[in-house]
Amino acid sequence: MRTHWVGSVFKVLFWLLLASVLVGLVTGQLAWALVVGLSIYLGWHLHQMIRFLQWLGTRRNEAPPDAHGMWGEIFDRIYQMQRRDSRMRAKQQLVIDRIQASTAALSDAVVMIDAKGRLEWWNHAAERLLGLRSPDDSGQHVTNLLRDPKFVEYFEANQFREPLDIASHLNLSARLQYTITHYGQGERLMVVRDTTRLHNLEQMRKDFVANVSHELRTPLTVVVGYLETLQDSDELINPRWKRALQQMQQQSQRMQNLLNDLLMLSRLENDDRNVEQHSVDISQMLKTIAQDARALSAERRHQISLEADPGISLRGAPEELRSAFSNLVFNAVKYTPDEGEIHIRCWQDDNGAHVSVRDNGTGIAAQHISRLTERFYRVDSSRSTHTGGTGLGLAIVKHVLLRHNGRLEINSVVGEGSVFTCHFHPGRLA
Repeated sequence: MRTHWVGSVFKVLFWLLLASVLVGLVTGQLAWALVVGLSIYLGWHLHQMIRFLQWLGTRRNEAPPDAHGMWGEIFDRIYQMQRRDSRMRAKQQLVIDRIQASTAALSDAVVMIDAKGRLEWWNHAAERLLGLRSPDDSGQHVTNLLRDPKFVEYFEANQFREPLDIASHLNLSARLQYTITHYGQGERLMVVRDTTRLHNLEQMRKDFVANVSHELRTPLTVVVGYLETLQDSDELINPRWKRALQQMQQQSQRMQNLLNDLLMLSRLENDDRNVEQHSVDISQMLKTIAQDARALSAERRHQISLEADPGISLRGAPEELRSAFSNLVFNAVKYTPDEGEIHIRCWQDDNGAHVSVRDNGTGIAAQHISRLTERFYRVDSSRSTHTGGTGLGLAIVKHVLLRHNGRLEINSVVGEGSVFTCHFHPGRLA
């Protein structure tokens, strides 16, 4: 095809020049004859160019003008490209329409946000759950429309590892879960789900556990009191009952520890108030916890060491932080073999403050690590029974850290030991 129109161009130009030369020889004006011939040739191309521009500008949806040679080839190829592009655009539009139709059928809100935080597109569920209005809200910054301080802080932090669960700004009795994902060139996709029913069920569970734990404290205190009275009595007790009384007291103490942990965990979960903003000297707190750990170890003779940078303080609740750190250290004492090594470290860097507890115990298999902070989850139930653990220690640690803008990192190798590290955001430094 290309050879055809290229040959046609040269053929036309050859015959035009030949005709111009003959006319010039006959008239004796060879130069003028060539000028006129080339002018005619250029004028014809200019005419075809004008037709081409008119077709592209106002008649591009029509069939191309009739033309021959090179210009006919140009018209045909451009027209074929236009038709091919039209078919591709039609297919793409069909895909877009199907995506929009499918997202419109979702019960979850889907919102597309550009790199500058402005709303680009949303489905019908977003209008129902978030109160967005189309097209008035298009182009508005998302924090201008969703003004809950928790959402604004979550969005501007630009850290979306965990979803945000807060009350709806349209209905305070409803709960919404915001999940944001990065895509493209800095754009964000936000999915909002109505979690009111799940939240209510979870709240019922928490209330049930808290109420039952609270109600059990009084009868358990009575039982423990009578057991202590019987054991401390000056009256002779049948030797057969001594062991029974000792076991009853041990199990009663375990139940008291369990109830105390359940009540604390319920308080941490249900307390939506901001954390107390006391300045807590972490280095001094860890020294006290290390001393308590040595007392707990006693005849097991663990090698407990502390390495703490001086002057590290956090803004938070002292009792909650003490509970979190002591749970990690006491767990290391309970689950590390006799004469094992336990190293407590506290340091500060550009990423904030960090507290780690390392031991050289038996370690934890990888499949268990992700579930260690679940309530009552035990890697080895027989070992936990032997040590008197409640299975709530790491769950308490997790919730304390969440309330203090921190996170728990767990690294463990079977046969080599474990490292539990608490990371605190720089904003928590006092």
